[in-house]
Amino acid sequence: MGRLLESLAKLSAILAGALLTLITLITCVSVIGRNTTGRTLVGDFELTAVAAGAAIALFMPWCQIKRGNIIVDFFTSKASPGVNTVLDRVGALLLGLSMALLTWRSALGGMSAWSTQSGSMMLGFPEWVVYCLMVPPLALTGLIALWQAATGFDEGESG
Repeated sequence: MGRLLESLAKLSAILAGALLTLITLITCVSVIGRNTTGRTLVGDFELTAVAAGAAIALFMPWCQIKRGNIIVDFFTSKASPGVNTVLDRVGALLLGLSMALLTWRSALGGMSAWSTQSGSMMLGFPEWVVYCLMVPPLALTGLIALWQAATGFDEGESG
């Protein structure tokens, strides 16, 4: 199960990287067009915002699998490894539950956006698409965190 979660997290991060590359290309085309021909891509900022939100969500599973989240260990730096292990697992449990809540609420938001057919101001880009892009990686992050809370962390991982 751990290898499957890691593979899915890796795929999610690759998709996030591709999305960020697309954002970069859109921004470059828009800036070059604005500075050379006076024309820009209509709604480029909307596309950038949509893609950036989705990319952030897509990077979260990889961050969790690699224990890349910020750990404030000021108070626990002198605690025993056993205490730190318990605290890390409790933290993973809390993150997993938080991600489950975010997944649920994002899914409901997406269904609401679908039913109202709401869209962005300039392009009319459907908002439900953003939710569809965010729900799976949020769920995967939650699943990874709950798996880590239940099974612990590999010694080879940073954290």
